[in-house]
Amino acid sequence: MTTIAYLYLEPLLDTQPNAAWGQAVDRVYSDWGDRSQWDQLLQDCQTASVETVLVRRLADLGETVAAVSDRLTALEALGITLISLEEPIAEGLKRSDLLRLLATLPADQRQQKLRLGHARNRLKALPPPGKAPYGYRRGKDRYAIDRATAPVVKDFFDHFLLYGSLRGSVRHLEKKYGKKISASTGKRWLTSPIYRGDLVYQTGEVMPNTHPAILPRAEAAQIDRLLRRNRRLPPRTASAPRSLAGLVTCAQCQSGMTIARVKTRRQEYLYLRPTSCPQKPKCRALAYEEVLRRSIEQICAQLPAAVAATPQPDVSRIQQAIAAEIAAKESTLAKIPTLEAEGILDAETAELRIYKLKTELATLQAKLAQLPPANLQAIAQTVSIPQFWLDLSEAERRFYFREFLRTIEIDRSAETWQIRLVLIF
Repeated sequence: MTTIAYLYLEPLLDTQPNAAWGQAVDRVYSDWGDRSQWDQLLQDCQTASVETVLVRRLADLGETVAAVSDRLTALEALGITLISLEEPIAEGLKRSDLLRLLATLPADQRQQKLRLGHARNRLKALPPPGKAPYGYRRGKDRYAIDRATAPVVKDFFDHFLLYGSLRGSVRHLEKKYGKKISASTGKRWLTSPIYRGDLVYQTGEVMPNTHPAILPRAEAAQIDRLLRRNRRLPPRTASAPRSLAGLVTCAQCQSGMTIARVKTRRQEYLYLRPTSCPQKPKCRALAYEEVLRRSIEQICAQLPAAVAATPQPDVSRIQQAIAAEIAAKESTLAKIPTLEAEGILDAETAELRIYKLKTELATLQAKLAQLPPANLQAIAQTVSIPQFWLDLSEAERRFYFREFLRTIEIDRSAETWQIRLVLIF
């Protein structure tokens, strides 16, 4: 006796061309959007000895309860047992099970139609259902800039780019605009494709350039780099006013060092002291300005040689390869209307191909934006000039320190303490 399987795939929803049947099957009949192979299956069953037909679920047999019932009746007339792998029954369908499952079909089919509607909207690059994100309003077929709230979002991004602090930017919104958001909401804003002019769907797919962007691509790439860099830092040091905050550790006691202020009537003094030193006596505090001066001297002396000695990827070649791949996909995208006009592609297939090409383009463009600068050695030469560091503000100096340094260790093994830099390279 023969066991065969029937697989129905919906082009807009199903991405897996195969199914796991859990047992050996002699033949698989597959339909893609219609059920022509089901008719072939019934014809073959009339001439061959078939014992069992496997399906993933009962709804694969038809769009309506009547269609499913007709196909079940056709199998029953041929004496063939139907096994539905995803239904809550172990083996062939009993009459009571059949009635219960048929009763649930209308709800399943309504859900399927709803998913199909969302999928068709994705093909047309329409916004997903629901309220528009803060900073936008819903237009006819895309998001439009909300002139009342978009400046608030843009100021949030600008503040984060300047200071690199998520919580600081959240507090800035509340103080300046009275807009209260949580830190988790702020992080979603920073990473959301919506504010970069792209749509993101529940499937995780991104459709690029569907509406006006609040955050330009170059600034978005910089925000991504800042977020990655901040993950390496201790909590609450990303927005600290001093450039060495969160970077300095004591090599002797392995403790991080925090910045302490001592005020007198005439002057304020800054010190770096260990936060949890187990030594007795404890490691003494060091003058902040002296540590800063020595750190600048060390980075100017060590950075060019470290960059030159570190194998760097050929960023230019990688950029050219990605750009060539983008150009190839854009060329294919431009040909699809012609293929549709000539009848080579039908409208639905053309829409599906356009959608897939655009999501692939979004992935490639994201890769291109995340690449490091191609002229890293030239940048290292520039920042190895001491005057460059002295002309920076503390916020600017903090930015550059964290781009190149993993940590600054204080070595107390000699009679006088020394600076030891641990570079990112």
